[in-house]
Amino acid sequence: MKTRHIFLSILIASALQLSACVPSANINTIQSDQRRQTDPSVNESDVKVLVDGNNAFALDLYKSLRPQDGNLVYSPFSISLALAMMYAGARNETEAQMAQTLHFPPQQKLHPAFNALDLKLTEEHKVETKDQNPLQLNIANAIWAEQTYHFQQDFLDTIALNYGAGINLSDFIHQFDAARKEINGWISNQTNAKIKDLIPEGSLNADTRMVLVNAIYFKADWLNQFDAKSTQEHPFHLLNGSTVSIPTMFRKMNIPYAQGDGYQAAELPYAGNTAAMDIILPDNGKFAEIESALNADILNNIMNSMQVTPISFGMPKFKFYGSFGLSEELKTLGMPDAFDSDKADFSGMTGKPELFISDVIHKALIAVDEKGTEAAAATAVIMEATSALRNQDISMIVDRPFIFVIRDLSTSQILFIGRVSNPAQ
Repeated sequence: MKTRHIFLSILIASALQLSACVPSANINTIQSDQRRQTDPSVNESDVKVLVDGNNAFALDLYKSLRPQDGNLVYSPFSISLALAMMYAGARNETEAQMAQTLHFPPQQKLHPAFNALDLKLTEEHKVETKDQNPLQLNIANAIWAEQTYHFQQDFLDTIALNYGAGINLSDFIHQFDAARKEINGWISNQTNAKIKDLIPEGSLNADTRMVLVNAIYFKADWLNQFDAKSTQEHPFHLLNGSTVSIPTMFRKMNIPYAQGDGYQAAELPYAGNTAAMDIILPDNGKFAEIESALNADILNNIMNSMQVTPISFGMPKFKFYGSFGLSEELKTLGMPDAFDSDKADFSGMTGKPELFISDVIHKALIAVDEKGTEAAAATAVIMEATSALRNQDISMIVDRPFIFVIRDLSTSQILFIGRVSNPAQ
């Protein structure tokens, strides 16, 4: 059996603006002499393949998480991005299983495509809008590693060229808790103290060898904001037959809308028209049927069937957190070897197959009000070595459980996805 070392990968999406990805001055850093490619030569088809794969994984994961009770929110883009950096070090059957589960293309195409997608998402949302705050989407990457550990130059080059990340050196062997506090401090700084103490005491130990951190932040005003004076208490019908009273926002607007067999769907664009939230509202008694059938193809069909339509729209205000482990889900989805101390092969990182994933933890936040949306997520991956409707006035009142998707409009990349079973929770 391999020596047990820990590799912890953390993804943060904060509800406040992220600062630059700069480690504190007293941290020694090793990195490739390569600099991030800010204008990668990547075919648009390669980016589309990546986005399609990311979204397929997002819906695969939704199906796996669906049996959990209550509200649900997570950032599949954040999860895929962190796992992509781990994938850079995966080899042999571990690499093949990760590629199949995550719908990743081959290594030589994946990383440049992720770099191009990351840069595109970040740049295109810097759109100035009159009387509204521009959409904010910021992404940062950092890695901490045991100071005595050796890393392959190819791995250092890959994460530098495509993810802009170096490796901050820490004494995990003798001062693992100090390293934990240091990393938590970076996380707190990146989220303006919104996410504190993400790595709990006891998560790291003397066998820890690497901690990878990714941060993603999304905040946006609605293109068509709701008037707070129109917000009123309105019944929301729960799946168990009971009803709760929820502050509900109302507005008439022209937005993309579709109606299908057993559902209504609407798209609420954000300021700048570069991103949107899609709402899928199953008919009464149809939520389980629609949710269980949802996959990437069905979601694409719903999005493509929407037409701009005058609509009387109402939806509840809501804010909630989601927290869950992903290890069993990822194993079941097809990458068990990455979690097996005897089978995992991440030798592309260190030259030896001595790292394996022991756990994947995800935390997320979604907040929606009259002004817009704030979304936050945190994922920890713990590894151990070893229809035509234009002329109709449609009413869509979101007064029962629904599914939401926040996505970039130019690429269709899903940034956040989830469901609201009870907006009062």
